[in-house]
Amino acid sequence: MNKKKPGAGTALVAERIRQAILLLRGHKVMLDFDLAGLYGVETKVLNKAVKRNPARFPDDFMFELSEEEFAGLRFQFGTSRWGGRRYRPYAFTEQGVAMLSSVLRSERAVNVNIEIMRAFVRLRAMLSSHEDLARKLAALERKYDAQFKAVFDAIRELMTPPQPERRPIGFGTGR
Repeated sequence: MNKKKPGAGTALVAERIRQAILLLRGHKVMLDFDLAGLYGVETKVLNKAVKRNPARFPDDFMFELSEEEFAGLRFQFGTSRWGGRRYRPYAFTEQGVAMLSSVLRSERAVNVNIEIMRAFVRLRAMLSSHEDLARKLAALERKYDAQFKAVFDAIRELMTPPQPERRPIGFGTGR
């Protein structure tokens, strides 16, 4: 079998996966329509495969979004109330995504599943390194207390992601 080398296509898929991982109910999840797009199947095909195997998808592997969560997504993605999807999407945790590989058996599904698992691992590593850094900073701060407070405040400020500048909307009066 001819194996493909990782390249630009893999980087694009990894970025698409990274953007599709959301935080809902305290879990990092991917939605059914994002997964279906990555796997190259229709959302209803993915959901039918899941419904045929309910024992493989307990509540901690997959859950249906509430009406409020769905309304928030509809607003966020700009879909109309009458067009597009009329039922609430399913959210799959990392374990649920891994379980999908047992119900979707195409070669593409296997390859996409590998990339999704790698994205979850990278995300977990980034979060743990950030937590380690914050823990070390707190320990140093306790050790050197007020003497270096300004330095610690500056470092903490550097650790927070920048907020995008917001320009006023509308016409200005030029004053």
